Amino acid sequence: MLKQYILKMPGKVYCGENAIENIGQILQGCRKVAVFTDKRIEASGVLDYPMQQIRRAGVDSVILDELPVEPTYMQAQQIIDTFRESGADRIIAVGGGSVMDIAKLASIMEDGLTVKELLDNPLAGKKKVAAIMIPTTAGTGAESTPNSIVAVPEKELKVGIVNPEMVADYVILDGTMIKRLPFSIAAATGVDAMCHAVECFTSNKANPFSDLFALEAARLIFENIERACMDQDALEAKSNMLRAAFYGGVAIAASGTTAVHALSYPLGGKYHIAHGVSNAILLLPVMHFNMDTCIPELSRIYDAIWREGTNNDGARFKEEEKAHAVLRRMEEILQKLKIPTSLTEFGVEPEDLDLLVDAGMQVTRLLLNNKKKVTPEDARKIYQQVLH
Repeated sequence: MLKQYILKMPGKVYCGENAIENIGQILQGCRKVAVFTDKRIEASGVLDYPMQQIRRAGVDSVILDELPVEPTYMQAQQIIDTFRESGADRIIAVGGGSVMDIAKLASIMEDGLTVKELLDNPLAGKKKVAAIMIPTTAGTGAESTPNSIVAVPEKELKVGIVNPEMVADYVILDGTMIKRLPFSIAAATGVDAMCHAVECFTSNKANPFSDLFALEAARLIFENIERACMDQDALEAKSNMLRAAFYGGVAIAASGTTAVHALSYPLGGKYHIAHGVSNAILLLPVMHFNMDTCIPELSRIYDAIWREGTNNDGARFKEEEKAHAVLRRMEEILQKLKIPTSLTEFGVEPEDLDLLVDAGMQVTRLLLNNKKKVTPEDARKIYQQVLH
């Protein structure tokens, strides 16, 4: 365990029923707010609720809705340039991970600085505009992280820009914002949150701060994810998933994800597989690979979820039995949520293995967090398990 650790969190978090109605209070003194979102969110009507609050506060606004689902750094730059021209002095992000990530980048971009420069020197950015994050998925945890993920086409890879200045000033967690979320998106993003919780808890950088949030995130996810995805009216389960995703993001900021995320980055960069889906596909293969180094941590996750560690004979479960039970539960969740298990349906072929391994092994920032060292041959075997 790390001897020194730090907890970096958003400045203020509003959570619960009608939490969106705090927008007016947050925007006091604001002249003009830039609303980062995307056209799908607008079309769904989800944006209406926060826009009503902005209008009620009497604040001028501009909507920036040209964000693609998996933005490249050039596309991010275009949106940021439009934001600069708008003259807005506050940012609200209403959306999933990509929307919030680009809004966070905009909040630290002074004139003249480019996203490409941040790829080489992430700490060059400094907070310029206060940012409010309103997630419309319960998964990425982007509302609470100092990270922004952008695709780098020339490398066929997604890259994380990490800068503590990007941590949001305000976060609003309101279950009504994810009530209309389609099943497939709810499932993929929910499993992404599960990855965050499990990876951060088993990370080399795990510490008392990250453990606190990762363990509670895991408990909430294992208890709520199926109902939150399958029942549109299960507002309590959805609200619990929103909190879990937020906690997962805090755990990322305090600790860090591991080989699941590292090996998934090339899948988004080259094949444009949604971030949550690629993580979900790799979760079990990586965790089985890590099993012998993570048994104590997985056992603690078991205790947090089931609380009683006994078998049918009343005997205490051994740590290893608990660890395997956690992986079986994750497999059950993936099956119930109809998460794909193979990369071939996304156009990935066995002959692509060399490229995947080379790209995945470049993500050293996250591979170093993995308790078990991942060699190129290990990475190849993991990818091979999901090429069937």
